Amino acid sequence: MPQPFAQPEPAAMFRLFDRTAPTYDLLNDVLSLGLHRLWKRQAVARLQPRPGARIVDLCCGTGDLALLLAERVRPHGRVIGVDGSAASLEQARQRAAERPWLPLEFIHGDVLTLPLAPGAADGVMMAYGLRNLASVAAGLEVMRHLLKPHGRGVVLDFNRPPHPLWAQAQRRYLQQVVAPVARVLDLEGEYAYLERSIAAFATGTQQETLARQAGFTVARHHPVAGGLMGLLELSLIRNGPEPAPPGWPPGANPVDPPVRRDPDQSPLGIPTAR
Repeated sequence: MPQPFAQPEPAAMFRLFDRTAPTYDLLNDVLSLGLHRLWKRQAVARLQPRPGARIVDLCCGTGDLALLLAERVRPHGRVIGVDGSAASLEQARQRAAERPWLPLEFIHGDVLTLPLAPGAADGVMMAYGLRNLASVAAGLEVMRHLLKPHGRGVVLDFNRPPHPLWAQAQRRYLQQVVAPVARVLDLEGEYAYLERSIAAFATGTQQETLARQAGFTVARHHPVAGGLMGLLELSLIRNGPEPAPPGWPPGANPVDPPVRRDPDQSPLGIPTAR
């Protein structure tokens, strides 16, 4: 079971990522030797985004994964990134501005409290975000809430290796590589959180159980990089459309209802920044 760990309040978590935002991408490259790019491409491959699809990238951070997804769904699709760190989103918007042809939109807010419209997405991605939420179960429920029938979800995050040797290697890496680099950049306190959060994170088997409890019919956790990382693959498989509630017209889909959207709202039903 996850180790006892006091998860920071959402506002404190957002401030942590605000402080790390300027060097976040550089540190990812240095600390993973660039391998995080491969892992993210593996996550995209699991999600199977297609042209015209609408994808939501929860806890999108500085937007590198959202950019990958946007390349896959253009020209008629849409990628919507959501994150609670304003500084991270500023980095994401600057990167997106360099490729204005990509169908991208970013929304600032806590993914657990935003009034997200149900059935808004063909796919939902969350990379290195589920572990940082106040509740893993609630994060998976948000993913389920957002998806259309037959939708797919993917979670990429650190994993707790089941093999003692890999677990020891992970601890040494965090203590002898990550911590010294963070100390040089005056971010030691921010990155000290990383080891504690991994130790408290749900195992792959536990994530599968929580995902099924959230309503996913398929939940498979795949170890990556010898079990140092993990990919949780989620999907909704149905034999037919859900029955419409009383009062709905015949054939209406209650999960993805036809609605008139205010022009000042995003496709998730959230007012957009002007």
